[in-house]
Amino acid sequence: MGVCRQPLATDLPLYEDLPVTERMPPHGPASAAAHGQEPARRPAGESGGSLATTVADAHRTTPTSPGTEPVSPQDRSAEGRRWSPRFLDDAADQRALLIWFCSHVGFLIYTYLAGPGRTVDPFLNRLTRWDAENFIAIADFGYDGPPGMQDSAKLPAFFPGMALLIRLMKPVVHDGRLATVIISLVAGAVVAVALSRLAESITQGSGTFAVAALFLSPFAVFLYAGYSEALFLALALSAWLLARKGRWEEAALCVTGAATVRISGVFLAFGMLVMFLVADNGRKSPGGWRHLPWLALPGVPIVLYTVYNWTRTGDWLAYNTVQDQFWGRHAVWPWEAFLNTWNMSDDVPTLTTSYYEEMISAAVLLALAICLAVRRRWPELAYITPQVLSFLTLSSFYMSIGRGSLTWFPLWVAIGVAGVKRPWVWYVSMAIMIPVMAINMGNFTTGAWIG
Repeated sequence: MGVCRQPLATDLPLYEDLPVTERMPPHGPASAAAHGQEPARRPAGESGGSLATTVADAHRTTPTSPGTEPVSPQDRSAEGRRWSPRFLDDAADQRALLIWFCSHVGFLIYTYLAGPGRTVDPFLNRLTRWDAENFIAIADFGYDGPPGMQDSAKLPAFFPGMALLIRLMKPVVHDGRLATVIISLVAGAVVAVALSRLAESITQGSGTFAVAALFLSPFAVFLYAGYSEALFLALALSAWLLARKGRWEEAALCVTGAATVRISGVFLAFGMLVMFLVADNGRKSPGGWRHLPWLALPGVPIVLYTVYNWTRTGDWLAYNTVQDQFWGRHAVWPWEAFLNTWNMSDDVPTLTTSYYEEMISAAVLLALAICLAVRRRWPELAYITPQVLSFLTLSSFYMSIGRGSLTWFPLWVAIGVAGVKRPWVWYVSMAIMIPVMAINMGNFTTGAWIG
């Protein structure tokens, strides 16, 4: 798999040997006659029908550059026909949706069985803890929070996209807790299909492996619960797929939506900009620069949210201030963040495992960034690198890195590709991830903090 022998680059073949190609029409007398042209005469003594020439012509391809995805033959054949959802006919989409459905059913069964003896909370409350409650508070009462909320000052740390969607659903779904779970459920279906298509565009057959890895990953519980990870990832993956097809306007709209949900939308916008700059269907394409203004669109919700917080608090950096005040997120040296996390792992025995998971997740994130750099996957690296800096240097200790791993879609694509090219890597990964997922799922649904 290339000359790189670093462990991650070897075991997780990120975006290797892109199969996304367009077959060139064969050259020769037959094709010329088919187009009404006179076959070209060959010089005397030159063979006109050798097997080597025929095979070479039949398999001549034009590889695409990173970040591009040509229109598939299926899309061309569908032109002129009535549109129908692709997942109705696409086997890979159907497998992805089956994984999504079965994993959600399994999660609900596990949540029910894990409750007795550990929690007496109503079933829906087990799926909507902490962040979900903050989203509901914002949806119902705005950023001032409900009357009597002691820590309402922390609410600016939560971007408005999820809360706004809950509020829009209010006339139909009156229970905010139920609304958050429905949002994650529907968004999860989009995530499954989009991730499968992204992986399949890189290595055929890898979509199922990628989707299974994500939905059975250590922190997958946040895809099932009333958190914003599923909604963000649905928008992010859709944006990435659209950009690979050169549909920059639609991609920019999806990134803009993602930027209303999580701060990671800013990192996604940066990755999208780099893709535009290096892809053949971006600035290099005829008239490509006319798409560039669209890539500034994701900055609009960030600016509006910043101005809104300033009007409420008089602080232009209210988001950062709240992050520091309530979660200790401020700039430190990388080794300080690591040592603080290591020392804190012994302070509260019930959180020791969680802090160990955070440190392992940090190592995976750093390894992923190095692997992307080695593979020269510049758009993906541009998306991941700000997260490395944010998690490892802009927080006094490691927090929510494991949960953030759900949004590292290059990792899940890589594991999916490994499932095709190096199956043992995929099986080993799953053997490690599934037990951790089970522990985290039981802890979260019964009231223990896991990130």
